[in-house]
Amino acid sequence: MDGWFKNTKLYEENNIKSGMTKRAKLRIMCSVTLLMSIGFIMMGLKGIVVGNIVLLIVWIFHMVYFTFGVKTI
Repeated sequence: MDGWFKNTKLYEENNIKSGMTKRAKLRIMCSVTLLMSIGFIMMGLKGIVVGNIVLLIVWIFHMVYFTFGVKTI
């Protein structure tokens, strides 16, 4: 399964070891933000404060990592 996935177009376009284009980074960051915001809103409506805090921390780490940790090519 690992070998198959690494040979897919999805993996090749988003291989973060060699770096990513600004467009790819932006696409991933926007997608993750959209999906995480849905979870954030749903937990907020249910009053799950701890879940929202954890999700916010994960989102911040994700933004910092893709902004500063992944090389832009």
